[in-house]
Amino acid sequence: MSTTSTPSTPTPGPAVAAGIDVADLLELDALLTPEEIATRDSVRAFVDAEVRPNISRWFDEAVFPRELVPEMGRLGLLGMHIQGYGCAGRGAVEYGLAALEMEAGDSGLRTFMSVQGSLAMSAINKHGSEEQKQQWLPGMATGETIGCFGLTEPAAGSDPGSMSTFARRDGDDWVISGSKRWIGLASIADVAIIWAATDEGIRGFIVPTSTPGFTATAIPAKLSMRASIQCDIELDEVRVPADALLPGARGLRGPFECLNEARYGISWGVLGAARDSYLTALDYARDRTVFSRSLASFQLTQQKLAEMALELTKGQLLALRLGRLKEQGSLKPHQISLGKLNNCREAIRIAQTARTILGGNGITTEFSPMRHAANLESVRTYEGTDEVHLLVIGDAVTGVPAFR
Repeated sequence: MSTTSTPSTPTPGPAVAAGIDVADLLELDALLTPEEIATRDSVRAFVDAEVRPNISRWFDEAVFPRELVPEMGRLGLLGMHIQGYGCAGRGAVEYGLAALEMEAGDSGLRTFMSVQGSLAMSAINKHGSEEQKQQWLPGMATGETIGCFGLTEPAAGSDPGSMSTFARRDGDDWVISGSKRWIGLASIADVAIIWAATDEGIRGFIVPTSTPGFTATAIPAKLSMRASIQCDIELDEVRVPADALLPGARGLRGPFECLNEARYGISWGVLGAARDSYLTALDYARDRTVFSRSLASFQLTQQKLAEMALELTKGQLLALRLGRLKEQGSLKPHQISLGKLNNCREAIRIAQTARTILGGNGITTEFSPMRHAANLESVRTYEGTDEVHLLVIGDAVTGVPAFR
């Protein structure tokens, strides 16, 4: 497929110097299978062809490129970790590598993968009935049906247990009223997974967005994630039938199991933004001449580049270890928090440091690091802030929960 192109962020040049892959200093490709490398390379080619030529304009104009969704479906990127129902059924590391490559283009595109697959589709796959899976997952896998995940509320971000959205029984139906905020894709979604308090505790519901009383409004004037969509949702006496209830989800464990899927993908994805920022700065430093010398020849510039390469490598090792644990079925929540916390934090530092190497040119949309840094502020916040993940890790090491 093709899209209208405008001048945008240059594609970083060959990541090789003196026979060394400067984006893989520990030769981690040797730890990947041929299938994993093939998946990574196919997503990288898609990003190079369809995202890089256009992302500067999309970000500047606050446009989500919905036309890319069917191609993402054809590549098997939507719900790619789910077995059956038209989904790709790929391993955790393959999913992580795909997320990394997509976020090397832009966090907004990887966020779409995450909301669609790790949140909305995972909720149905993990907690839905067989009839619900058959009804929704095949269309979501192709991108014909877009989903969203309504958990966060205006007054309940890091504390979803205090949500005020409520679903009451009315005969055989459920009637849902309340508000949600910062819900990705909601204004273009066909179906929403809505979490609500009930007399039986917190439950999840599959709500077609065409249902009377459901209103989604895109949040305007964002300084981050501009090539993505985040929304407010209002639920005004939204009536759904009994079979809209996700039967396997009871309490906060239901949404948290989906959030852990998304957090895992973030641990990989942010490394794409970090790698793209690092390689962009490296190319610039090699080509830029100051004081009659290459910018790359200065010790302080080399220190910045070396620190970026170091943290990128450590992040890759961490993500790969999480992926292998996930494939073994032994990945624990505090381990996911290690990945989400560390890799988001270091990715932001890499993007910000890369911007300093670019000097004044770094604040233009011609180069990617400042765009990545702005996006990563959102990624660092959603699916658990630094503080939340620090407390998850703190609970694991002390045995004392400190959330309340």
